[in-house]
Amino acid sequence: MEEKIILVDENDNEIGIGEKIKTHQNGGRLHRAISVFVFNSKGEILLQRRAETKYHCPGLWSNTCCSHPRPGEETIDTAHRRLKEEMGFDCDLKKVFDFIYKTDFDNGLSEWEFDHVFIGKFDGQPSSDPKEVKEWKWTNLENLKKDIKERSQDYTYWFKLAFEKLRNGPFILKEGILSC
Repeated sequence: MEEKIILVDENDNEIGIGEKIKTHQNGGRLHRAISVFVFNSKGEILLQRRAETKYHCPGLWSNTCCSHPRPGEETIDTAHRRLKEEMGFDCDLKKVFDFIYKTDFDNGLSEWEFDHVFIGKFDGQPSSDPKEVKEWKWTNLENLKKDIKERSQDYTYWFKLAFEKLRNGPFILKEGILSC
């Protein structure tokens, strides 16, 4: 079954519907996406390592979850749905910013997304879906910043962009505690 995603313009106005894989081929088409960053009360961020079966960026570390809204689905609803599907839990989420990025992958696919970024807080144990997530870990922001600098190739392109915006924005207090 073909998965449909929402095509948008540079202002996030819906301009059509596209089949997911076709939307990522031939330089890609701009489409709506979500990225979720979950923190615990210690100020650690929950990362996932993408399953090896993902159609792009398999085995790379990324934010807690990410996806594409379905036609007719609000971004916040997508964020909650995918958090449950990928990581096995849900929590309160708050949208903090959005941004557009474009990148090409070695396998011939491209990503050109209008990405809506959400943050949340959770102190439990994830129960990730192995079809989506190879492994997960909690890490503090300083260790993550250092690891990205030393092993940039181990992280997804969009994660590095969004993490930098999140880290430098008014969303996290200097002590690493989430400020929603």
